[in-house]
Amino acid sequence: MTGELAEPVPVGVGPDPRVAVVVITHQRRDELLLALSRLRSLPEQPRVVVVDNGSTDGTADAVRTRHPWVELIASPENLGAVGRNVGVARLDTPYVAFCDDDTWWEPGSLRTAADVFDAHPRLAVATARILVEPGGTEDPIVAELRDSPVVGAGWLPGPALGSFLAGASVLRREAFTEAGGFSERLWLGGEEELMAGDLAARGWELCYLPQLTVHHQASTARDPHRRRADGIRNTLWTTWLRRPFRPALRRTLHLLRTVPRDRVTARGLLQAVRGLPWVLRERRVLPPHAEARFAALEQAQRSSTARRYVS
Repeated sequence: MTGELAEPVPVGVGPDPRVAVVVITHQRRDELLLALSRLRSLPEQPRVVVVDNGSTDGTADAVRTRHPWVELIASPENLGAVGRNVGVARLDTPYVAFCDDDTWWEPGSLRTAADVFDAHPRLAVATARILVEPGGTEDPIVAELRDSPVVGAGWLPGPALGSFLAGASVLRREAFTEAGGFSERLWLGGEEELMAGDLAARGWELCYLPQLTVHHQASTARDPHRRRADGIRNTLWTTWLRRPFRPALRRTLHLLRTVPRDRVTARGLLQAVRGLPWVLRERRVLPPHAEARFAALEQAQRSSTARRYVS
């Protein structure tokens, strides 16, 4: 009736327009459809952009038919992590949650993230607690996030991080854009480390936020050997793109001593060597405050049981 006041919506209830979700996928139609159903049921009702990285299994058609509410970008080629850049470019929300086709966000986590970002304007990335499904047990990486040795700003709402896990993180869109998004050269596999360094260099903070939860049921539709080779290559490229000479040499030697001695490793090392000309051309050493974050992680990286180059 004209003149009547609408009843106020309780705090924490209803759609939250502050956070959108970007999902990248490749050849995982059924898993993606399930992930989208879970996103659709979230109380925050986020805007969702799906970037299909050149799938040939009918993914795009299935999304159009089963989830017409989703904004679909059907790339003719596999863009890797750069697909996230394409998705973010579609958005105008202040915050963006990334999601893989085999992960899903706990109801309420996106709203909590938005509240935390609102309260901390220099926070660029918040990484969630990861529960492995089925079973709901904590991923081994969670302990490393919780016990991070990185020293950050005193105002941080959780432990400071030197890097992050894209598929389990919410980012401030402004910071993501300022850092230039994910590198086309790195494609996929440890691509977050380079961005994390560039964010820190610009004065942004990253943290682990245990109030956020992501569930992960690892897909069996993957190429573990390619992921390992690309991971080795990207670790070396990131190291020599951003670290000072001695720390870069130290990390390189440690990696060479500890990776499996097989054809997969040889492929990753060969790719890294082939990229040396552009790495040296684009090398830009991090300022001391950003380098200190990577230096703090060296011991944890050596002893980590959650981050190993195996396949």
